[in-house]
Amino acid sequence: MSQRHRDTEVFMPPRQERRAHAHSERHRMHVELQNVAQHVSGGTAPEDVHEPGAAWKPMHHRDAEVAKSKMAKRGRTKRHWKTKMWKRRTNLRQQKIAALQMTRDDPGLIGF
Repeated sequence: MSQRHRDTEVFMPPRQERRAHAHSERHRMHVELQNVAQHVSGGTAPEDVHEPGAAWKPMHHRDAEVAKSKMAKRGRTKRHWKTKMWKRRTNLRQQKIAALQMTRDDPGLIGF
């Protein structure tokens, strides 16, 4: 099960409220962009029109600083493809593939 929201004291609103909020934000942005397009097509110079930018973005529920601290705590030991076990496993697979290709290429081994 996801542990995404269990380590902080902030409680997420119910799913229905989150979806309603996201819908209203999308609608608001759509209306703002339509207004910009109408002003520009109406003859206003694009430099004079207020364009919604980064300030119009909704707040993210994931904190970048929390993610950075978690990644720093995790360290480099979790990278499984860097471990010797993973490299041995890869080498073993390559050897098996080479053996299969050798038997496939040699018609004398299998008598059909």
